[in-house]
Amino acid sequence: MALYAELHRHLGGSVVPRVLWRYFQRSNAELAERFPDYSEFEDFYTRPRNTLNEYLELHTLVEGVQSSDTLPYFIYRLIRGAYIFENLAYLELRYTPYLRTPEHLSQTQRIDQMAEIVDVVGQASQSHEYPVVTSQILCMHSRLPYEVNRAIVDLAAQSRKYVCAIDLAGGDAHYAERLDEFVGLYAYARQLGLNTTGHLYETEAGCYPELLPYLMRIGHGIQIPLKYPHLLKQLAENQQCLEVCPTTYLKTGTLEDIGQLQPVFDRCFDAGVDIAICTDNAGLHNVRLPFEYENLLTHNIIGFQELQACQDAAFRHAFAWTYRQRPASLLSSLLQADAPEPVIAN
Repeated sequence: MALYAELHRHLGGSVVPRVLWRYFQRSNAELAERFPDYSEFEDFYTRPRNTLNEYLELHTLVEGVQSSDTLPYFIYRLIRGAYIFENLAYLELRYTPYLRTPEHLSQTQRIDQMAEIVDVVGQASQSHEYPVVTSQILCMHSRLPYEVNRAIVDLAAQSRKYVCAIDLAGGDAHYAERLDEFVGLYAYARQLGLNTTGHLYETEAGCYPELLPYLMRIGHGIQIPLKYPHLLKQLAENQQCLEVCPTTYLKTGTLEDIGQLQPVFDRCFDAGVDIAICTDNAGLHNVRLPFEYENLLTHNIIGFQELQACQDAAFRHAFAWTYRQRPASLLSSLLQADAPEPVIAN
């Protein structure tokens, strides 16, 4: 059985349409009335959008129903599906904890409640029934105030039991006016010994070389090989891995055809830059990780040798686990009573 590591999956976008719709019908009368028919909801939820910003608005639908009370419901089903249908051995879940706190509270109160959210997600992710190694990446957000983003970095540093890294999300086109602020936050995170990734070079509007030195992995990054291939040598020297999420670019209108990813893989392989293939938002796409690999193979974007290289890269660049075994031997290791504990990077 092939085993996979998933490095880029959003907690909000992970909820598959059927699970979300059933939750509406059972627990949210307003949304149940808005989406009475499942097939219509699935079409609304999973259809392609014209822009990344339009696509990101869908996250607010899920964020609005993910709270400290409901997160265990969603996470249990997420872990179950990841184990049974995707053969995941390792999963990093990313999200903005502030956006799971009650909106009626003050900013200070919501910041204070973020630690509870991290604990709830961490505890709900530990499943003996479905033994997937999990960790959290806390996302700063391009539309949240500096004070909130700073608090997210501090919380990540204080929550190493459950948190392996920080990220910056919210649409990379919105970074420009606050670029110095985000550079400072990443520098602060590195001073605290935190692992770092960030949504960067996903779109042509989101290319900021100023942030690259602070990132250990790059969320998406496809515009580097497409538009700025001269940067690949620097990425290879710094051992920075691209988290490439193929279906996302078709859903957001960033690419028109999956064939446009061919030079991304070819140029990265030629330059010695690692690529981890990811889903990003498996629920929004209704696409699980093995299909991302299969789709790239079917369209001759990669071959089986490159597939293995991407699988290995995902485990090698995993933030929260020190893997000294090849992926094929991981399942037996994880199921053994004396299996090694996750090593949280400091």
